[in-house]
Amino acid sequence: MRYYAERTLQALVTVLIVVTVTFVMIRLIPGGPMDFMRAQLIQQAQGGGDSVDMARVNELVEAYTNVQPDKPMWQQYIDYVAALAQGDLGQSVWYDRSVSSILAAAIPWTVFILGISLAINFVLGIGLGALMAYFEGSRFDVGSTMFAILSTSVPYYVVAIVMVYVLGYQLGWFPTGGRLASDVEVGLSVAFVRSALYHAALPVISLVTGFAGLAISMRANSISVLGEDYIRVARLRGIRTRNIALRHVVRNAILPIWTQLLISIGFLFGGSIILETIFAYHGVGYFMYQAIQSRDYPLMMGGFLVITVAVVISVYVADLSYGKIDPRVTTGGDE
Repeated sequence: MRYYAERTLQALVTVLIVVTVTFVMIRLIPGGPMDFMRAQLIQQAQGGGDSVDMARVNELVEAYTNVQPDKPMWQQYIDYVAALAQGDLGQSVWYDRSVSSILAAAIPWTVFILGISLAINFVLGIGLGALMAYFEGSRFDVGSTMFAILSTSVPYYVVAIVMVYVLGYQLGWFPTGGRLASDVEVGLSVAFVRSALYHAALPVISLVTGFAGLAISMRANSISVLGEDYIRVARLRGIRTRNIALRHVVRNAILPIWTQLLISIGFLFGGSIILETIFAYHGVGYFMYQAIQSRDYPLMMGGFLVITVAVVISVYVADLSYGKIDPRVTTGGDE
């Protein structure tokens, strides 16, 4: 029980540190978000021929950043954390909407493409890796290993650029941007599901190339398990090769992959910035990039927090669940 409490506390402290760093970036960096927004609002007022009301300017800055410039720093920090705890991430300067509403609408789409690609990666990686280990040393193993190494050497965003150019622009087989067709409404309908899958096809295929890395890991784990004493005993007892492969080799070799898979979920959220920008797919990564381009700091910080929390939760779940699925692993000395 102590182990779980310690891991939970570590996750919470990590998130709090990120929130603190975000606050410092907003409040203290010279020429940073607050100064930029204040100058922008003053310029807008002067451009319209109006007199500059600093009290009004400070009110607008507060609305956008959840920070009151005229309060002491410690009170600003408490107000900022309290607002985040209530889901208030501020107001987007560029979109003139709350950051929470923008990200709430974008997160399901990012989870959608990441979920599909991870599921496919897991199935393909485990299957190919197990076959490579089973036929170790054969032409199939050598060829598959070479293919896997080459695949892992090519970044997913390079594959994305090639596919969007060839399959999107040149051949016109897939759309080059967007989440849905313009004439399709969001809802539980066949047209919606079909359009969503069609527009997600290229981003998903780009990420699916990562299955080769899982296949290499699965192959190494399987070969290691095949050398264990209990596998030799199972063979001496006359257990069928198929049963040994499924019940002993695959089940034990797949355990380290579980941690690798969960950790990759969080880090793929960060990688979605490049992927969703290439395909103009309006998920968290796309809005994060747009916020950077337009210097929309509240939206940028909100996206940064979402990505960070996704990484922390993924590592946290992997840390807690591994001891459950593998009884051989102890949890910090707990019985």
